[in-house]
Amino acid sequence: MKSEQKVDEYIKRHQQWAEALSELRNIIRGKELEETIKWGAPVYTLGGKNVVGLGAFKSYVGLWFFQGALLADAQQKLINAQENKTRALRQWRFQSVEEIRAEADTIKAYLGEAIANQQQGKTIKPERNKVLILPEELGARLSGDEELRARFEAFSKSKQREYAEYIGEAKRKETRQKRLEKIIPMILAGIGLHDKYRK
Repeated sequence: MKSEQKVDEYIKRHQQWAEALSELRNIIRGKELEETIKWGAPVYTLGGKNVVGLGAFKSYVGLWFFQGALLADAQQKLINAQENKTRALRQWRFQSVEEIRAEADTIKAYLGEAIANQQQGKTIKPERNKVLILPEELGARLSGDEELRARFEAFSKSKQREYAEYIGEAKRKETRQKRLEKIIPMILAGIGLHDKYRK
């Protein structure tokens, strides 16, 4: 199935935001970006590099600028949706199609700057040597199960970190325990937490 059809399907699945998503899509498609689907949502690329993504949630639709931290953001539109997790990614949220229409020129300006930055090769690299901190529950389970520990240690540091953060970001002890039980078979099978989203 073509990317265009997949994006059409994404919009249909989010009926509440269909008009707003279509409005944002039309603004983005006015630029020299290639439309595709990644992680189940529309993403727009330049030379194979992610520039901006589009997404719908319960209370808003949003644009994700993959290198948004490099944008001047003179209008103060961008937020870091995952503070202390993402260095480059920034999000712009909209509550209505009217808001998108009113901000169309500003959106185009931000897109233009993001594209120019990509063309110039400006990027914020992820931290490679970030210390891996295991949540107590995961650490205890790994130290008590040799096979599980061996499988976990066979993963790359980034995949280990994904599992650690998945457990650690849950606030309630019960939720952390539930998540731990969910991931154990995945670890034993050698499957990374987000492997199904990777190409």
